[in-house]
Amino acid sequence: MSGSTVTASHQLSCAPSRAARELGLKRSEFDLAVHLGHIWTVPDEGGGGRRVTRSELDRLRTEDGFPDVLLERVRVVGTSEGAAVMDVPVSRFTRLARLGVVAPVRFYLNRYRAVVWLYLAEELRQFAADEENSRLLNARRTPEGMRDLLDAGLDLRARNWRGRHREFLLRVADGPWESAGALAAFLHPVQISEIVPDPYERSHLIRFRPGPPAQGAQGSPAAYLAERIMTADDPDEISRLRADLTRTLEDARRLRPAPRPAAKQAPPVPEQRSTACEQPFATPAGPEQPSRGLLGWLRRKSA
Repeated sequence: MSGSTVTASHQLSCAPSRAARELGLKRSEFDLAVHLGHIWTVPDEGGGGRRVTRSELDRLRTEDGFPDVLLERVRVVGTSEGAAVMDVPVSRFTRLARLGVVAPVRFYLNRYRAVVWLYLAEELRQFAADEENSRLLNARRTPEGMRDLLDAGLDLRARNWRGRHREFLLRVADGPWESAGALAAFLHPVQISEIVPDPYERSHLIRFRPGPPAQGAQGSPAAYLAERIMTADDPDEISRLRADLTRTLEDARRLRPAPRPAAKQAPPVPEQRSTACEQPFATPAGPEQPSRGLLGWLRRKSA
């Protein structure tokens, strides 16, 4: 691609940080809006990540209620504020979240390395406004079947977050290997080795495997905890991920096989050629010596 083409492409789009400023969003709000599909991005043709086109910025700025509507779409709340939005006690909100009735959209680790789940305020408000959910919100006690699941330790918050994050990664994947990497992001390396035994394919796949959202320096306890949240631990979830990854890899192999090192060839043996003036090399012969038998006979004759 020529330099003029890249320059023209950059003039028609902008980097995420610039787009966030032009839309009046914090960078975290912008990233979440992209994550949820409210803002569409395109690959940087120069290889510098993703960008936002000018036409997309114009579309967002001309929407009714901009920027307040966009800001409300990405407003997140924690457990206490979420309970207030739904007008339920905090304990009930937590139970509903553990049961998967409401799904977190983001998480972070506080200074005590405890996981803090965040929810979309707009989704909570819509859930509370639906009359079909009034029994879950207003009943004196949690229904018996749900209560049994909670007593057994059910907690679907991490799994539901993984589901949302997986949808985002697949949405921005630009090819079959990128899609395969998005699925592999939620599997343990041992699982990946079982599915992709070929070391060259596995190495190529890992190139496109995103890590968890940054939660501390690499190797730190916070980063380790984020890795655990990112990794599927439910048998059904693992089974579906393995099946999806296997199917996606079949497409990737067919459309764009993983690169392999070129086969090593033995160096060619130089061909020895003789010219008309060259003579074969021969060991010079010394003076001719009589055979040992003849010499012995002469000696005996003279005696």
